[in-house]
Amino acid sequence: MVLNRSSRLANDIRRLYFQQIKSLGEEELYIPQASEIFMTLEDLYNKTKNCAECPLCESRTNYVFGAGNPKADLMLIGEAPGRDEDLKGEPFVGRAGQLLDKILKSVNFEREEVYIANILKCRPPNNRDPQPDEVEHCLPILNKQIDLIKPRIILCMGRIAVQYLLGEKGSLTKIREKDYEYKGIRVFVTYHPAALLRSAQYKRPTWEDVKRLRRYYLKIMNMPDEKLD
Repeated sequence: MVLNRSSRLANDIRRLYFQQIKSLGEEELYIPQASEIFMTLEDLYNKTKNCAECPLCESRTNYVFGAGNPKADLMLIGEAPGRDEDLKGEPFVGRAGQLLDKILKSVNFEREEVYIANILKCRPPNNRDPQPDEVEHCLPILNKQIDLIKPRIILCMGRIAVQYLLGEKGSLTKIREKDYEYKGIRVFVTYHPAALLRSAQYKRPTWEDVKRLRRYYLKIMNMPDEKLD
């Protein structure tokens, strides 16, 4: 009975919305179904976990959807699952993930507070770069995750996340210094934790990036400043 009432309410909302848009002269409009309006992250996972839209489904061990607080104010987006993530089915659980936990703690975030996902949900063979057709199938899932979580801040980690989320293909050294928005959400950019494991010179810039993010977070949350040095 409750589900029926919810479905009727959703349909009423859709009908009124359509009437309002049509009155403004818009004849064609996508109207979400009731099942989409009331979708949760769990619903989205169950709907997509058996995805077979690209060949990556044939080589994956696990579909790596994402993990963390479904109501997170901060969402972190990386590139794709690696070997450890593919085996466990969770993002950032290998060496890069352990370093990411330390980076978060350095600016007073706990992993449980944030939500972590990747551009791709399946591991590319030999950890190669994602292909455009693979991203084409995965990006709508990530966008729906963002819509459901409604984070106030996004942290893009690495050039692949920056390329496909922000459309930027230049040097991260320059991109990091700019302000971005995605779907109306403030976006910060930094290096991928795996890059820090390979190249220590990226550690200091990453530290500066996450400090800037933390200060912005404290500001929008009306929280007192913290000593981060």
